[in-house]
Amino acid sequence: MLEALPLVFVLAGVALYTVLGGADLGAGFWQLADARDSDVREYAHKAMAPVWEANHVWLIFVLTVFWTAYPSAFGSIASTLAVPLFIALLGLVFRGAAYALRAGAGTPRETGRIDTLFSLSSILVPFALGAAVGGVATDRVPVGNAAGDLWSSWLNATSIFIGLLAVATSAYLAAVYLAADAAHDRKHALERSFRLRALGSGVGAGALAVAGIFVVDAESHTLFHSLLSGRALAAVIVSGLAGIATLALVYRRRYEPARYGAALAVAAITAGWALSRWPTILPDLTVHQAAAGHDTLVCVVVAVLAGGVILFPALVLLFRLTVASHFRIPELAVRQGKAARRTTNIRALARFAVAFAIAGVGLLNIADATWAHALGVACLISFVVLAFGAIVVPMLDEQAAAQ
Repeated sequence: MLEALPLVFVLAGVALYTVLGGADLGAGFWQLADARDSDVREYAHKAMAPVWEANHVWLIFVLTVFWTAYPSAFGSIASTLAVPLFIALLGLVFRGAAYALRAGAGTPRETGRIDTLFSLSSILVPFALGAAVGGVATDRVPVGNAAGDLWSSWLNATSIFIGLLAVATSAYLAAVYLAADAAHDRKHALERSFRLRALGSGVGAGALAVAGIFVVDAESHTLFHSLLSGRALAAVIVSGLAGIATLALVYRRRYEPARYGAALAVAAITAGWALSRWPTILPDLTVHQAAAGHDTLVCVVVAVLAGGVILFPALVLLFRLTVASHFRIPELAVRQGKAARRTTNIRALARFAVAFAIAGVGLLNIADATWAHALGVACLISFVVLAFGAIVVPMLDEQAAAQ
């Protein structure tokens, strides 16, 4: 179980980056698609401002945890797929540079050129990353340093299809989120514009996914069969139903639940791909075989869970301030009436969190039994949940009091 836990963290990070970072990248797509509509460009740029750097935390998280916990698999993937990964990195660099340079543009012409560079980079990144995923999914990445072909490993029909699907889903996510933001800001013209884009891109992404089934079947029947059978099939069905439900919600202008429906539809695809391969990472390399030593895995698990106590409250506050500002602040009298009880509860949460942290670290390092390791992991997860509550509740109270 300990060998698999870091990979579960990695897959959760991939899903979060696909949903949050994908929406961020998709906003750049609409800046290019609507190059002549300055209102759309400016609103998309403004919507990304608070979160465009924060979303890449998940990409860094995935790379560092995967590298540390499964070094042989990471080395094989990074060396064989060096070209698409380098292209994605280059796109992120140009994207960041364009975003920073935009504030110093002196003329509309300069702004337009910078926006074009930003948009092209925003399309290049998901395509390259999707193509790299396609190389792994089709077993074109063997174990070893640069053991696979540098070009055919990602320039094939399935990889190109997954790259295009990554671009399409990013545009879909961005359109849904931007429609919700515009509706919240009472910008009705922009809300109608992004609503139409959300409906169109949702139908387009769905059609592309259905067409891609035949591409995958023709080129990699093993992948096709694994996706449409067993545990992976449930995730594929959830993704399809969530996508249809999201389109219906967008059509009815119920944008807030549509956000979560779109996120679920995209995240379920990630889960389906992982389930279709489990427990294999690369050909002839299982999770158990690729895992680092026991002490390294324990350090990774402890570091991830401890870091989550800091990261998640910060991200919750960030998105609460920028995206979910529709949450209502409780009335002052109610807040004052609950203040004493909350203080007591927070202290209790903190004490229990420390106790679970000590127990979890002890069980993972001292005990050798599998049941003890499982109990240790459960203790550390409980530590994260309790510490999260002890940290984020006072922060939200302070923010409410300030307002």
